[in-house]
Amino acid sequence: MSERRVCVVSGSSSGIGAATVRRFAAEGWDVVVNFSRQREPAEAVAAQCTALGVRALVVKADISDDKQCHDLAAQTLDTFGRADVLVNNAGATKFVALKNLDGLQAEDFHRIYAVNVVGSYQLSRALVPLLRTAPAGSALKQQSGIVNISSVASMMGRGSSIAYMASKGALNAMTVGLARALAPDIRVNAIAPGLVETPWLKEGLGARYDQFRQEWVERAALEDTIQPEDVADAAWWLGAGALKTTGEVLLLDAGFRLTKA
Repeated sequence: MSERRVCVVSGSSSGIGAATVRRFAAEGWDVVVNFSRQREPAEAVAAQCTALGVRALVVKADISDDKQCHDLAAQTLDTFGRADVLVNNAGATKFVALKNLDGLQAEDFHRIYAVNVVGSYQLSRALVPLLRTAPAGSALKQQSGIVNISSVASMMGRGSSIAYMASKGALNAMTVGLARALAPDIRVNAIAPGLVETPWLKEGLGARYDQFRQEWVERAALEDTIQPEDVADAAWWLGAGALKTTGEVLLLDAGFRLTKA
């Protein structure tokens, strides 16, 4: 069994997920780097983590497939013998303008929900036995945690598509339900970031990105956007600290919902 605590992050070959495994690795945790398509970026992130003096396990798994979730959990057990924090970061969307109702079909909802909601549930369920048996290192309970990466889209009705907004709203509700179900052994919280500057968002918005970003900065009380590292810091706090916090959705939007005075 690993003497270091272990963090598993789904969809961690780039963006928020990559920043999160690097954050935990920087704190001395072993990490599981997950990807579903390209191995090379995941291996590069793992190398960044091992350079910090920890171990990194790279696992290919599509979390919408329950068997692959259990395989990921089994590999984590075989390699480290434990898991202390799970960050459900893997996500899917389709970029469709809000008013374009014909731009979304049932299959789009099914595909997006399969990853954002069902996949997060399946990976949580697969890792719960490991999270429950992770050595706490103290008399305190609630040492283990699950952090779900949601979105401000779930609260504001704006984002890449209505299907995406709806899926993140469902993830928020699931966060509260799991927090009740898994207490007192495992804390479950979520983060709802605003505009996170990642290649994924830039590619999805295309030519609209610069205007979208400018409008965000002009409205946000803090006149800023969110970086992947900002989300990683929040995931670190909710996962490794915040021992009396569960069932919460942390808004991380630079004051966008507040708007300027």
